Amino acid sequence: MESIALKTADMIAEALLARINAGEFNCGKLPGERALSEAFSTTRITLREALGKLEAQGVIYRELRRGWFIAPPRLIYNPLHHSHFHAMAAEQGRQASTEVISAEQVLAQSDIAAALMLAEGDTVYCIRRLRRIDGRAVLYVEHYLNPRFFPGLLAEDLTRSLTDLYDQRYGIRYGGARFTILPGPLPNVAAPALNVAPGSPGLRITRINRDQQKQVIDCDCEYWRYDALCVDVEA
Repeated sequence: MESIALKTADMIAEALLARINAGEFNCGKLPGERALSEAFSTTRITLREALGKLEAQGVIYRELRRGWFIAPPRLIYNPLHHSHFHAMAAEQGRQASTEVISAEQVLAQSDIAAALMLAEGDTVYCIRRLRRIDGRAVLYVEHYLNPRFFPGLLAEDLTRSLTDLYDQRYGIRYGGARFTILPGPLPNVAAPALNVAPGSPGLRITRINRDQQKQVIDCDCEYWRYDALCVDVEA
């Protein structure tokens, strides 16, 4: 019985993929699960398995309480390029936007303190932002900054590029970075902002940045929807 269900899910996934490739859902959104179940004469369980197969391939994506959508092209991300989010999107013909969730001074926990080469409990700036591509939330990021380098920064317009702000306001440019990229479940703090259930697959990128004098100035903790990003590095 299980093998029959799996085969049926495969067949439904193939049929849906053919319809997507033919441009049938040009509005960008799939019909509701009930309508699809009736169209394929199958159960919701089998349908969801078929949808999950296409989701795993990056063909479609799901948003809580909104349904299933055709996945747009992934954003190409080369960590070796010192390009900021908005510029990177524009270079690929995409529209980026940034929403500031919060900006405050906090006490550095042990992992952030170690990344910034500070003592645990030292004061740091914490800026939480949600970033969108073509209106779709794809990245939740927490920026932790050593305030010694950026006096008064929290009063600035933090929807703009921090890269540009560092350079234009403080004369600070990136002089190097360390990246750690790990797949894993999205934490509770990031998942709702990205319109997915906590524990959904995601990609965490931690970046520790140095200035032109090789001093550690900030640490970014990025949480990406796994279906929104392609990391492509050419040295």
